[in-house]
Amino acid sequence: MTPRSVTDDSSAPVNSNNAEAAIDLDRFADIRPYHDDEVATVLARLAHDSELLNAITRYRLPRLARLAPPLARAIASFRLQREMRGVATIRDFQLRIADYMAHMISRTTQGFSVEGLDRLSPNEAYLFIGNHRDIALDPAFVNYALYVKGHDTVRIAIGDNLLQKPFVTDLMRLNKSFIVPRSVKGKRAMLAAYQSLSGYIRHSITDDNHSVWLAQREGRAKDGVDRTDSAIVKMLCMARRIEEGDSDIGNAVRELKIVPVSISYEYDPCAINKARELHARETDGSYQKVEFEDILSIVAGITGDKGRVKLVFGTPLSAAPESAAFDTPDAVANEIDRQVLENYPLFPSHQLALAETGLAPDLVDLAAVTPEDRERFQARLAEVPEGLQHWWLMQYANPILNRAGRAQPRDD
Repeated sequence: MTPRSVTDDSSAPVNSNNAEAAIDLDRFADIRPYHDDEVATVLARLAHDSELLNAITRYRLPRLARLAPPLARAIASFRLQREMRGVATIRDFQLRIADYMAHMISRTTQGFSVEGLDRLSPNEAYLFIGNHRDIALDPAFVNYALYVKGHDTVRIAIGDNLLQKPFVTDLMRLNKSFIVPRSVKGKRAMLAAYQSLSGYIRHSITDDNHSVWLAQREGRAKDGVDRTDSAIVKMLCMARRIEEGDSDIGNAVRELKIVPVSISYEYDPCAINKARELHARETDGSYQKVEFEDILSIVAGITGDKGRVKLVFGTPLSAAPESAAFDTPDAVANEIDRQVLENYPLFPSHQLALAETGLAPDLVDLAAVTPEDRERFQARLAEVPEGLQHWWLMQYANPILNRAGRAQPRDD
């Protein structure tokens, strides 16, 4: 799990190549993950961050947090420092996360399975482009799958809209996240920001030999319709055009070794909240998030029951024949979509939801659905307010409809 970048290795000898790499990385200082030599300072800062400590105490020490907030924060700080004792590198930090992931999987899922990773080399870097359902868990499950099989973990693209608190930024960058600019204003500033982002992703893959995870579109597919935004492909091709003068999209795609990734949750802990947003957009034309809603969604996703979870790694686009027509951003997006949809794992919840809607009886397959599956599904559906049930059902039905070309996205 150790980052392959020389700048992440504090024990590496200083030579001209290392110095050049360090200088090169300086241009990404505002967006890149933290390096090993920054870990101690960041952890010390987090151990005394009142907002982080308040968040921990509300979750772990709720009664004491109400009665004696300073004492609760002091206890939380002590426990945090004890938990992080011995963490001196990004690898150390991620090993702790691996322990938490294993615990979370055992407590909040009915199993996590992985397919397709055997087709990928542990010694090569890839750009994993995946469908996006959960803010934090989608890349976390990718990382855990890679870690278990002896691959290095990925650098994770995360929107700056999620970094609403300094402690959140620190935690994300400790976990090898880099920042995607979504709040930049003005065309010129936005262009510069996306050129830097493109450059960093290319640098990670081609110079550092370090894999990257990126969502196939901005934001989660709250309606269950997974589609790649071709603008992301355009962004990815910027760096090669600027740095090499090569505007051939196919060359850029093969260089980045794009691997489509499909992740499926039997049940989404945030499904009711997503249904509420979809309903508001349909009836009112807009939806206003409450303060720190994304952070609350992260917590709900981690702690909520997910049923079964399955992750499928596709085939690298770089393995396609030279004749493959990756000559436009749309063509690349279409191939990513094809693999994401073909590989998307379907659970009984998807079939039962589609049957409940009555929309496409010819696509419903209940052959593998057990009485226990039906009981769990009906219990979940009963928890959904009646006015939101249509939107809740469509989140599970749409993956089947989308594969058949019949889905209509409603969450933009």
